[in-house]
Amino acid sequence: MNTNSFFFQAFVYLSAAVLFVPIAKKLGLGSVLGYLLAGVVIGPAVFALIGNEGQDIMHFAEFGVVMMLFLIGLELEPALLWKMRRPIAGLGGMQILFSTIILGGLALALGLPWQQALALGMILSMSSTAIVLQNLQEKDLMRTAAGQSSFSVLLFQDIAVIPMLAMLPLLATLPIPASDDGAHLNWVSGQPAWMQTGIVLGSVVAIILSGQYVIRPLLRFVAATRMREVFTASALLLVVGIAVLMTYVGLSPALGAFLAGVVLAESEYRHELQSDIEPFKGLLLGLFFIAVGASIDFSLIMQQPWTILGLVVGVMLLKAFILLLLGKVFKISAGQNLLFSFGLCQVGEFAFVLFSFSRQEGVLPPGLVNLLMAVVAISMALTPIVMLINQRILMPRVSVGDSNTREVDVINEENPIIIAGFGHFGSTIGRFLRANGINATYLDIDSDRVDLMRKMGFKVYYGDASRYDLLHAAGAERAKIIIIALDDTEKRLEMVHTIQKHFPHITMLVRARNRFDAYEQINAGMQHVYRESIDTSVRIGMDAMQLLGHRAYTAQRAARTFFKFDEKVLKELAGVKNPQEYVIAAGNMIQNLENVLKNDLQSPFLAQDDSWDTETLREEMRDKDS
Repeated sequence: MNTNSFFFQAFVYLSAAVLFVPIAKKLGLGSVLGYLLAGVVIGPAVFALIGNEGQDIMHFAEFGVVMMLFLIGLELEPALLWKMRRPIAGLGGMQILFSTIILGGLALALGLPWQQALALGMILSMSSTAIVLQNLQEKDLMRTAAGQSSFSVLLFQDIAVIPMLAMLPLLATLPIPASDDGAHLNWVSGQPAWMQTGIVLGSVVAIILSGQYVIRPLLRFVAATRMREVFTASALLLVVGIAVLMTYVGLSPALGAFLAGVVLAESEYRHELQSDIEPFKGLLLGLFFIAVGASIDFSLIMQQPWTILGLVVGVMLLKAFILLLLGKVFKISAGQNLLFSFGLCQVGEFAFVLFSFSRQEGVLPPGLVNLLMAVVAISMALTPIVMLINQRILMPRVSVGDSNTREVDVINEENPIIIAGFGHFGSTIGRFLRANGINATYLDIDSDRVDLMRKMGFKVYYGDASRYDLLHAAGAERAKIIIIALDDTEKRLEMVHTIQKHFPHITMLVRARNRFDAYEQINAGMQHVYRESIDTSVRIGMDAMQLLGHRAYTAQRAARTFFKFDEKVLKELAGVKNPQEYVIAAGNMIQNLENVLKNDLQSPFLAQDDSWDTETLREEMRDKDS
């Protein structure tokens, strides 16, 4: 068997991912650690099923980084950057500055030349965009203060890579290593450092200008063909073409892909590009994480175990300490600050690119680069474990200290209703109930939101509402109704199962994001499911009918009929599992609904009723416009 064939390598990668990722998810470790473990097992350290001393592995890693950075760049809209300019420039800029100074200063104290110390400080200040965002998204923490702060820092780091790559050639003090394959024979080879920097910056400017005058017209021309596969091919051609250009000017293809994404972020076809490429994102990131796990040089680790362990622990603790201080300066609450600090304490995937470029340009010696690449890989591999320890051990202690001050206000109230999740959806329900003289116990996992709502007069209790002990402390044994308004779909289902098991007497009113979310909840035994979009959608349709001249009573009656029929159909369709059968059943029910509404509109009773008319709505719309 040819173990070096493409199909065998693909089989090994996919098999490892399918085996280890579900196990890691089941153990609560997250998918990232599953991919990393898969890479270790199939890599040279264990079974050696892939790669020739890591070379083939890093090809996969390079492709994964290229596509990942393209998608990151594609999301960098100028409006978003401007809106987040203060946390990005402030928090992100200070993190890079202080980390570079402290880590570079320690390297200088250890005897390295100042050029190498500065390069090390810049590179080690980077964190892993892929791992951190993946973990935050999986745990539905992106909307928290820690999630937004992490995003701001990571976004600044992604942008800071460009000036770092431009600056590194100026720090070169070593001869450029010889290359057997001619990889370093590019347009800037042999040029003075100042000219290399000029060519790099000129290439960046050229790509930005071409986005306005070349790329957009090209995409418009391709889009006119109405062939989606050609449009996707054009996007990939753009990524590969710019990556090749950046390679010829001496930069990383990953940086070229990032710039390509930034250029396309302002394109009117950005959303279509995202929808075309998004299905590949998870698989490509998985390949990247597998490659990182497989690239860990365990032979080097065994030769210098204490040195590498000391470097990993020292770098992670220093970065966590710097982030903790910055979090306090920017007034992030204690629990959120722990999540923010320990989430970003690793060294990120950009370090592989920057270390490789530093070795290529004679900034850092190969032996030091190999040692630090092992440190980077281990710190990334430890990140899911560090975040898990923080979430399970450190944050609960801080949260308990916070929640004890809130427990007296909430748990002693003996309210008949519990509202789990006090974001926009849950707080609207709480305000409505309180306005009608009905008190409720409010639970939420976002500590900053808890503090904000308390300032607004709501006694909100911090904690994970899917946990039995918190529900018990909130009075679930005595409550009559619990409204599950959590944002996270998985957390809602987890909470449903917890309540069914421990508090079966409670009537549950459950939020659903859409029809398919509602299907899962109905199949889990829920009788009271409330879709976020259905009421608003029907109300918009009702208003549109009235604006077109239909009587208000007719529109109201049609809306009630539609809603009643759709709720009945929802429960019937929830039991249809086969996709083809679902399409047929849904089509039949749509036709039945149209017939019901048509017969109702022709009802003699409706024609004789002289109640409401459209003038009321027209007056309301005129009042709004004025």
